Amino acid sequence: MIEKNEVFQKWMNDFEFVLGEDQESEEHTHIDELLKKTLDKNFVEGEVFTGEVIALNDDYVTVDIGYKQEGLVLAKEFRSFDGQLKIKVGESIDVYLEKLESPLGNLVLSKDKAEIIKAWDKISFACENGDPVEGTVIQKVKGGLSVDIGVKAFLPGSQIDIRPTRNLDKFIGKTMKFKVIKFNKKRGNIVLSRRTILQEERGKLRDETLKAIEEGMVVKGIVKNITDYGAFIDLGGVDGLLHITDMSWGRVKHPTNILNIGDEIEVKILKYDQEKERVSLGLKQVQPNPWENVQEKFSAGLKVKGEVVSVKDYGVFVELDGGIEGLIHVSEMSWAQRPKHPSKIVESGQVVEAIVLEVDVENKRISLGLKQLTANPWDALVEKYNVGQKVKGKIKSIVDFGMFVDLGEEVDALIHVSDLSWTKKNINIADEYKEEQEIEAKVLTVDKENQKFCLGIKQLEEDPWKRIEERFPIGTLVQGEVMRVTEFGAFVELETGIEGLIHISELSEDRVERPSEVVKKGDRPVSMILSIDKEAKKIALSMKNVDRARQEGDAKTYKADEVKGATLADKFKGFNFS
Repeated sequence: MIEKNEVFQKWMNDFEFVLGEDQESEEHTHIDELLKKTLDKNFVEGEVFTGEVIALNDDYVTVDIGYKQEGLVLAKEFRSFDGQLKIKVGESIDVYLEKLESPLGNLVLSKDKAEIIKAWDKISFACENGDPVEGTVIQKVKGGLSVDIGVKAFLPGSQIDIRPTRNLDKFIGKTMKFKVIKFNKKRGNIVLSRRTILQEERGKLRDETLKAIEEGMVVKGIVKNITDYGAFIDLGGVDGLLHITDMSWGRVKHPTNILNIGDEIEVKILKYDQEKERVSLGLKQVQPNPWENVQEKFSAGLKVKGEVVSVKDYGVFVELDGGIEGLIHVSEMSWAQRPKHPSKIVESGQVVEAIVLEVDVENKRISLGLKQLTANPWDALVEKYNVGQKVKGKIKSIVDFGMFVDLGEEVDALIHVSDLSWTKKNINIADEYKEEQEIEAKVLTVDKENQKFCLGIKQLEEDPWKRIEERFPIGTLVQGEVMRVTEFGAFVELETGIEGLIHISELSEDRVERPSEVVKKGDRPVSMILSIDKEAKKIALSMKNVDRARQEGDAKTYKADEVKGATLADKFKGFNFS
């Protein structure tokens, strides 16, 4: 210990000898100033100080913060992405004092931690005052994005934009403003929101836009969202709905065929509901209306060509010009039998020719005809076939209401089920007729205007009801088979297909509770003709009058006898009363 003191004393003596009195005085002054500055500053670990860069090497940057020793900062805190030091000797920087003395005897400093502390202070102030902070999105993380605002902060996916967004990659590398919505310095937790900034900006812009817009105005907007029924257009803080029907004068299959998200378009404000703050927009309304001169371009009788854009059950729509469509109704497709579906004749995308039948500008409708391109076969039918004419043909098809017959013409003839027989009811056509069967019939109707060509089979014979009174005069006694018995009487077949009714009140002189007590199906009772209704095809019969006649014999004749000039006894001849 004595040796070290002696050495130190000798070194001091030599130092004083070398410096001389003047130099010693100056050096002491300088050291005193440094000591004074050091004493003036409170150098405490964990604080930030401003210092000057005095030396650089590959490992460390030496910084003088006014302490008795210089401090060292790791050089990597100053290196750029290409490895170059982003600092020069003489620059002034802020550093964080980690330790007053390292094993090497120097201060341990950090530039990064100083910046972090400064950033935390700035963020804390912004959070308390609601001020925005600026930052750069650096990467995508679980649930959102990581943002550099001096320190790393988290931007949740729900806070990125006003509307949900799936493509987060497009934000990486962008510098934007954010609001700090959650701040915990102790845990190092910072949560940001860009949505809040956008909502505030949008709110200000919305108020300005709502004050300015009026119905009828033409404004610019950006396509914000597209749906199946239309698109939402951002007019500047206010979203307006552009319905698919207001996008084009023509047919629009889907809004994406006309618009893309991000497109800037001009639209007309069709309706503005101030109370509900709803805006309806029109795109086609800022374009010329093709219907204004449609009558000049498409007059009745004109042959036109267009593409089939839609096929419906009732017809097809044909695009004639931009925004102009015409309808070929299914009834105007063929002179022959109406097709089961228009797709049997034309299909979507097919280019067809047609004749303009009618133009309705007010209702924006054009009627077209396809069959009018060919000769009307009804003209030939009217000349060739006369009502009452006998014809032969083959059954082409059988339907519930009748059957269609092919006479070798372009138009098939119809035999309605009601024209098959004078007397048969509830005919099952398929049981009596077959397709391709050759039949004979009479022409009933050739109606060009209503396009009806009808035949009848029963008309080949005379209507048995036409002279029914001649065959069955009132008062005549008849005998027939009971076909069915009901609660109100019995039906008796007088001729094939000709029936009469014996009402329950006409079955007997005695009171009858149930007709089945008097007659049964298959019986052949004798009855008298009471009345005939040719129009309704009804014949009223009576059994009790026959019984009365049997009891009185020839003693009494009825008024009906005078008509025939015969007695009841004469009329009873040939009848079996047993």
